[in-house]
Amino acid sequence: MSTTTTTTGTTTAPVPTGALNASRTAATAARVLRQLRHDPRTIAMMILIPCVMLFLLRYVFDGSPRTFDNIGASLLGIFPLITMFLVTSIATLRERTSGTLERLLAMPLGKGDLIAGYALAFGTLAIIQSALATALAVWFLGLDVTGSPWLLLLVALLDALLGTALGLFVSAFAASEFQAVQFMPAVIFPQLLLCGLFTPRDNMHPALETISDVLPMSYAVDGMNEVLKHTDMTANFVRDILIVAGCALLVLGLGAATLRRRTA
Repeated sequence: MSTTTTTTGTTTAPVPTGALNASRTAATAARVLRQLRHDPRTIAMMILIPCVMLFLLRYVFDGSPRTFDNIGASLLGIFPLITMFLVTSIATLRERTSGTLERLLAMPLGKGDLIAGYALAFGTLAIIQSALATALAVWFLGLDVTGSPWLLLLVALLDALLGTALGLFVSAFAASEFQAVQFMPAVIFPQLLLCGLFTPRDNMHPALETISDVLPMSYAVDGMNEVLKHTDMTANFVRDILIVAGCALLVLGLGAATLRRRTA
């Protein structure tokens, strides 16, 4: 485990940078949630925007309910991913530009603890967001799914956690909130076009299909489509959710490795 050293008076304390500690992670998550509690607009955006978008989508296709059934499940996963990506990247960047991150990392708090704490805090909100969006789509808007709504919720939750992980990761490369927003066209929009939402991935140009095969949003959409078409949990569904979860963990690890104290 690598360490840095801080000195206060005559006392020198090692500051861990890699190892995870459950109490430090929980304390970080609690601090982030306390801050978010005083920012109701951010909470409203994270929790309500996907629901509002699904509501609008349903009545945009009011005369063609089958269209909503065909794309509603996919967007049930995509909307939380996009929302969590945007909010998490901006919130984390704000911590860095305000100097809060530098003060935290000067304490006995590892980078892994910090990233895991943020993921836990935003993941808690992602659970609420995904549950509300899924309940709205299935029981109020009448989204017709063959499989269990709980499997739909599982994929939506993993998508939201993936958006959180991507937001934490890209925040390390942005110098301002404006730059953080600019990462959306670079990170999210290509996945949106290639994920199979607009056309089946096997109908794409072979080069684009190959690229889509390595993008996590493709498997998020595939997982939703599996629930849409099959009553039972299929092998493809298990593969899809494992890939999405694995990508989220990988990106969180990369976020901890690239975390910087301050924005240059």
